[in-house]
Amino acid sequence: MHSMLIHPQFDPIIFQVGPLAVRWYGLMYLLGFVVFWLLGTRRAKRANSFISPEQVSDYLFYAVLGVIAGGRVGSVLFYNFENFLADPIYLFRIWEGGMSFHGGLLGVLLVTWLYQRKHNWGFFRLADFIAPLVPPGLGFGRIGNFINGELWGRQTDVSWGMIFPQVDQLVRHPSQLYQAMLEGLVMFIVLWIYSSKPRIAGAVSGWFLILYGAFRFITEFARQPDEHLGFIAFDWLTMGQLLSLPMVFAGVLLLWLANKGVFQNNSKL
Repeated sequence: MHSMLIHPQFDPIIFQVGPLAVRWYGLMYLLGFVVFWLLGTRRAKRANSFISPEQVSDYLFYAVLGVIAGGRVGSVLFYNFENFLADPIYLFRIWEGGMSFHGGLLGVLLVTWLYQRKHNWGFFRLADFIAPLVPPGLGFGRIGNFINGELWGRQTDVSWGMIFPQVDQLVRHPSQLYQAMLEGLVMFIVLWIYSSKPRIAGAVSGWFLILYGAFRFITEFARQPDEHLGFIAFDWLTMGQLLSLPMVFAGVLLLWLANKGVFQNNSKL
């Protein structure tokens, strides 16, 4: 029997003062950055921490720029490349929306590499520190997608299915919430506990790639493909899966290299 759950169709704007509008999606990003800072400064206060709370704040400033710039570039190149070819200025129209996790990840990786070079820490020493701090932001972002009623799921007959009236009257997976649970809550719990003890350099980062890639690949089966892209290959592979599957392989390779001690005490990466 179909569920009668209906998406509440929240107003994406929380409040507005003149031309200034505070949106739920922006608030979710802010919450992600705040939680990153709180958790990061907490761990940085440990006696054996290589990074200070002040450096966590400093790094976060640059990471925010990496997320925004990388997320926008990734969205345009991965999902809206035809628009970019027709009008290159489209890249800078951030008010039209569009953020890609994979692009944001590349932006953060670049910032991480540059920041650790400044302090001569070693890339994976810093990457392993920040990896457990990222999932809460991913979870908040997916909640923002749900509030906006975007990135909805495929048609389903499960009892918890939901109608998104702004799309149609079909019962669909609330796939945004699936992703919030797996990419946000589950990933955070696993990585936070795993990283609470000393690990070989690169191991935490490897598990981050494996978990995100696997969770994203799985939840894409419940998510409606982007209408202008559809399925990329074999009538079932989406762009999200195409970009996430290599993350799993990269994570496995990274764990293998980490266990070989390739990244131990290597500050030249």
